[in-house]
Amino acid sequence: MEAGMNLLHDTGIQATRWLQEYFQGSQDWFLFISFAADLRNAFFVLFPIWFHFSESVGIRLIWVAVIGDWLNLVFKWILFGERPYWWVHETDYYRNTSAPEIQQFPLTCETGPGSPSGHAMGAAGVYYIMVTALLSTAMGKKQSRTLKYWVLWMVLWTGFWAVQVCVCLSRVFIAAHFPHQVIAGVISGMAVAKTFQHIHCIYHASLCRYLGVTFFLFSFALGFYLLLLALGVDLLWTLERARRWCAHPEWVHIDTTPFASLLRNLGILFGLGLALNSHMYVESCRGKQGRQLPFRLGCVAASLLVLHLFDAFKPPSHMQLLFYVLSFCKSAAVPLATVGLIPYCVSQLLATQDKKAV
Repeated sequence: MEAGMNLLHDTGIQATRWLQEYFQGSQDWFLFISFAADLRNAFFVLFPIWFHFSESVGIRLIWVAVIGDWLNLVFKWILFGERPYWWVHETDYYRNTSAPEIQQFPLTCETGPGSPSGHAMGAAGVYYIMVTALLSTAMGKKQSRTLKYWVLWMVLWTGFWAVQVCVCLSRVFIAAHFPHQVIAGVISGMAVAKTFQHIHCIYHASLCRYLGVTFFLFSFALGFYLLLLALGVDLLWTLERARRWCAHPEWVHIDTTPFASLLRNLGILFGLGLALNSHMYVESCRGKQGRQLPFRLGCVAASLLVLHLFDAFKPPSHMQLLFYVLSFCKSAAVPLATVGLIPYCVSQLLATQDKKAV
């Protein structure tokens, strides 16, 4: 088993070296792809756009991203996946020869286990939701599949797979993942997204259900961590390796640790539950103005601007507990602002303008 994994990892190292050697000029492109594939962009950019044009798609996007990333965390804790940038130094596979040299980049030194790839899993799930939503809209209520539909089908799925290939190559290029890890991430992400196409209770979930799901996800992850810790298994073993083998200590960020991503995602889900069950959402998005295009465009523009400014706030990382708490609160504020506060303010502004016009 170990010999097989060593061979698989060595193949991945050779793939990373090949990409870094022959595509060195594409370094900025690969770094951009890794940045763009981060789930943070799904929350701060894609969610506001989709929610205000199709609430059901926006809600499903959040659930797929959160549950998918939670499953990714559990899988990583079970599979104990290595990462190329530290495995090449830790393994004894190269004891009779010199270890291959691979480059590191500012986005290389993630601190969690490597399998499956969270970026690949998140991108596959989120883009699968968007592609299927666009195709469903194109098909219409009559469920007719015309020539235009099939042309669009081909274009969208070609674009989908182009994005997945770019994300996978990017993660391998920067030595954050082995090829088999990104492939597993794509398959897992699509499976989560496909599953949520058949789960309809999320669109009318009460605040109690959101609280219950959030509490369950946190309790399960914490309980699983404490159980394995009691059995002598340290699930944070990767943090020490990241600090030891990262070429630049400042590239190791606390926001890539397992608990940081867990609390960030739970904050998003909790905030969405609060927002969807708030009077601000009911009075604005569910009112007469909620169906008007100027209102929706105003909400999208205002949300993107406010969230961009809000994303500039970085919780202090010198105290872990404070960082985790503030990360949870910051994440919860994203859907609260997008779904509740901003639409309410936009609706009040438009209502005031309508009264002046009269």
